Amino acid sequence: MQDVDGANLWGGRTYVRGTGYTWQDDHGVIAHTGWRDRTADRLDHDLEWRDRVGRPLLRERRRLTATPAGPDAWWLDVDATLTAATGRDVHLGSPATNGRPGGAGYGGFFWRAAAGGEPDVFTGDAAGEEAVNGSAARWLALTGAGPGGAAYTLVFTGLEPGDRWFVRTAMYPGVCVAYAFDRPAVVAAGRPRRNRHRVLVADGRLDRAAVAARLDHRATGRG
Repeated sequence: MQDVDGANLWGGRTYVRGTGYTWQDDHGVIAHTGWRDRTADRLDHDLEWRDRVGRPLLRERRRLTATPAGPDAWWLDVDATLTAATGRDVHLGSPATNGRPGGAGYGGFFWRAAAGGEPDVFTGDAAGEEAVNGSAARWLALTGAGPGGAAYTLVFTGLEPGDRWFVRTAMYPGVCVAYAFDRPAVVAAGRPRRNRHRVLVADGRLDRAAVAARLDHRATGRG
């Protein structure tokens, strides 16, 4: 997140309303603080989101699980719970909520993909970066080829109420479950925010019908 109660936990320059991106002395860190479980297919650990002087802003429990999805794919499940560590509400923002135009509401669960060229992106009813950026579709797919030429498909699910998809394909390939796409989000004191995301990582290029079939297969417990 570029703005967590004024702390930049993204890195790089901070977007300042009326000025644009500028270097600020506002960089915090997200620090691993301990393992709960660590196996070949599961990582469960605690993290702390800290401001520039090390003051805790949020505490996070993050669980990552890998599950086979047939001979050509696998599922990544990400379950993360954020709890305010300040005794008060913690506000999450983005360049967009701080005044940047153009749908730059990034910040949240972000996947930077590898691609040898511009990938394709689509949802159940739209296609292309401009059409899907900022949408709240149930799922979003990115298909492309890695630098070596091997084709892949990534299918993302898991928007919570108020979340939006942030998508880039032309400048770089990236998909984000954006927590503060066009308005700030809040992790309320005493009320943790739970984020649950699933990503299908598949060989080859899946079309819309094939993606829907894979998601149905998963929903019915068949894979």
